[in-house]
Amino acid sequence: MLPEPTDDRWRQAHLGRLLGHAMRRFDERVLQLMAASERAPLALAHLAARDKVGAAHVHLTRHLPLAGARLTELAAWAGMSKQAMGDLVDQCVAWGLVRREPDPGDARARRIVFTATGLDWLAAFRDAVAQAEAEFRAAVGPEVATVVALGLEAYAA
Repeated sequence: MLPEPTDDRWRQAHLGRLLGHAMRRFDERVLQLMAASERAPLALAHLAARDKVGAAHVHLTRHLPLAGARLTELAAWAGMSKQAMGDLVDQCVAWGLVRREPDPGDARARRIVFTATGLDWLAAFRDAVAQAEAEFRAAVGPEVATVVALGLEAYAA
């Protein structure tokens, strides 16, 4: 049954909105942890502490395979335009997180790969994600956390 036209509370509490809020909260916590991380490269931790690293940078960190990827692949995986991903990669190249190198399968193409500093950033990201997940489990309880994880995994498949 649909809500009455004058009852718009559903707009504040529907699943998509709750998922969006939860994702933003989780990513913000991960970035807070990375700003304080001893494993994160110092310059990047300082950028995170000054809110210069945002959700878009998390997309790159989350989606770039260790073997590297083409810009078009990264953009598709992150749900971003190729131009927006290109701007993000340019910024991450300037920060020393990633570099562009020739694609061994296509001389015309370039692959984006993590630098040594980027791999250190990725290790700090892994630690921060693990801590944020542990905090989530502590906040909602292990049973709810398991159900949420299983439900989201099934929904995303």
